[in-house]
Amino acid sequence: MQFLQILSRKPGSLEMLFFQIPFCQKQFPYTCLSTSACVYSKKKKGSSYEQVDQEKYKNLVHSVTSYKTSAQTPETILEEDNWLYGPPAKHSPPIKTGTKTPKNWVPLINPSKRILPVSSDSNVPMKIGLQRTKMPSVTRILQQTLSPQQVFYLERWKQKMIEELGKEGFEEYTKNVFLQGERFHSALESIFLSEETAARDQGEDDVVAGYLSSVEHVLEDISEVKALESGVHHETLQYMGLVDCVAKYRGQLCVIDWKTSEKPKPFLQNTYDNPLQVAAYIGAINHDANYDFQVRCGLIVVAYKNGSPAHPHFMDPDLCSQYWNKWLFRLEEYMDKN
Repeated sequence: MQFLQILSRKPGSLEMLFFQIPFCQKQFPYTCLSTSACVYSKKKKGSSYEQVDQEKYKNLVHSVTSYKTSAQTPETILEEDNWLYGPPAKHSPPIKTGTKTPKNWVPLINPSKRILPVSSDSNVPMKIGLQRTKMPSVTRILQQTLSPQQVFYLERWKQKMIEELGKEGFEEYTKNVFLQGERFHSALESIFLSEETAARDQGEDDVVAGYLSSVEHVLEDISEVKALESGVHHETLQYMGLVDCVAKYRGQLCVIDWKTSEKPKPFLQNTYDNPLQVAAYIGAINHDANYDFQVRCGLIVVAYKNGSPAHPHFMDPDLCSQYWNKWLFRLEEYMDKN
């Protein structure tokens, strides 16, 4: 008779079990088999909640479990907040940041202006001479209210050009830039007045020809020219300027400003203060009794002397209103300085 010996491990003790197993009644050589096995059981991990002072939080547990719905009210929540965090600090409410309004705010569109009926000779563009008065020009106001950053970049560009061209060379360069701009504007004026001969003569200049070629695709969208190189003044805000053109661009009446550039300016932000200039002209026209119409849109056309397609930047009424407010701040700054 053989015995099978098994070791059994229980938590905290070690026991030995014996089983009697009849292998066989016959006598023959045999080998005694003995085996053991240890059965381990995982020790139960103590919960961190068992270490909590349950007696201390018994009332809280009872209040939570004894209600089907929350027993808290705005009053109890306030009491709990006061107990946890203390009474609220007394301080003035934050000031809401809104759109700052200029001191002398005037609307872009003149609500009291009478729009006269279209006359028979309205197809002839207006050209009012610029009156020389004590009123500052739009260009002067913008130049004298440049931001420090604008002044820095402008001065750095100027010094760089002087290093490359010399002082006299830079003066000659500046003079040529203005001269080319004047010729370009004259050529455009001739085109709008259907003076093809004059436009052709001015187009013989390679530079002017490049600018005209640059704006060729823009001219196709312009119609009903109402004013060319015409003086305007704002009767209320007391400033003046010279408008390049007032015409319809793709059906929208616009103040059009023609700009020349040697570098591409594909975005409106690349035109710096030109949108403020256009907004200032729009406001002046709308408050100038010499003009029997009002304008709500603007257009900045950047032409290139190498003939590459010009970039037209259209300003819708909302955009014009935004730049009008910015212009009023610049005007206010100028008036405070002077």
